[in-house]
Amino acid sequence: MAKLRIATFNINGIRSRLPALLQWLEREAPDVVCLQELKAVDSAFPVDALRDAGYGAIWQGQSAWNGVAILSKGDAPIESRRGLPGFEPDTHSRYLEAAVGGVLIACLYLPNGNPQPGPKFDYKLAWFDHFIAHAAKLFKSGHPVVLAGDFNVVPTDEDIYNPRSWLKDALLQPETRERYRKLLAQGWTDALRAHFGDERVYTFWDYFRRHWDTNSGLRIDHLLLSADLAPRLRDAGVDRWVRGEAHASDHAPTWVELDMGVKKSAATKSAATKSAATKSAATKSAATKRAATKSAATKRAATKRAATQSPATKSPATKSPATKSPATKSAEKSVKPPTRKSAPRKKSTSGDR
Repeated sequence: MAKLRIATFNINGIRSRLPALLQWLEREAPDVVCLQELKAVDSAFPVDALRDAGYGAIWQGQSAWNGVAILSKGDAPIESRRGLPGFEPDTHSRYLEAAVGGVLIACLYLPNGNPQPGPKFDYKLAWFDHFIAHAAKLFKSGHPVVLAGDFNVVPTDEDIYNPRSWLKDALLQPETRERYRKLLAQGWTDALRAHFGDERVYTFWDYFRRHWDTNSGLRIDHLLLSADLAPRLRDAGVDRWVRGEAHASDHAPTWVELDMGVKKSAATKSAATKSAATKSAATKSAATKRAATKSAATKRAATKRAATQSPATKSPATKSPATKSPATKSAEKSVKPPTRKSAPRKKSTSGDR
């Protein structure tokens, strides 16, 4: 596939919002989807409805809370991991990993952490630390990787409509933000921020105080790209229309589009450059040779014309006499030759032109 659209969507209850999910899939047709907050056990996951819509799926459900899934067009993703390594005692369904179209997709639902301080916030930070350690290994592997999901982190004050009323929330705490910065420091690219620059972009609007109507949002759903995928980023966005539908999730689908076309290798580029240089040199050499041949021919023609047009060789009589020294002149005066009648001079038949 030349282009790959990868989306993340906190569905906030897949059974109650299945019609909205199917409507979005039909209209936007993403290639890969990471879902969070399924709030359904494995047996209640709507695999048949999704298959009818053209998507294969893997999932890890949980009753009432959490739950993650990865969907892909056509065949189901190839699962490589569920749950974070080194954090096996965690019983929450928050992490799923699979390969799709040559890209490793990591779907995550990072703990909310509220209220803080307290055990829920401590759990959030511990989960984050294990995720950072695993992400470092993924980045160093050299494989194309996308980390996608609900991170429950507002990275900066530019990612929220107004931080003042959220200062005590776990999503904005210094410890939370510091861990997100530590994650990016590994080399990951925050795709939405890279694409939109300083523009404010939101992915979540809670149900209270008319936050959707007043666009009082937060950016907490992120897609992070590995080093080899970052240059392939072509587009990114938030499907806000989904949030405006009746009975919608408080999140909107967030996506990136990657150009997965084959890139020329360094060897191919070098060969192409060498070929172009050789061709250029040959062209220059031929041009130089043609110019030299033309110049020689021009010179020969000019020489021939000059020979045809120039007068015949002048006789000695037409030559200017050599300048005589005073001594010679004096000697000639003293010795006078006998008087002699000279014959008349013949006019040159060649003539001057």
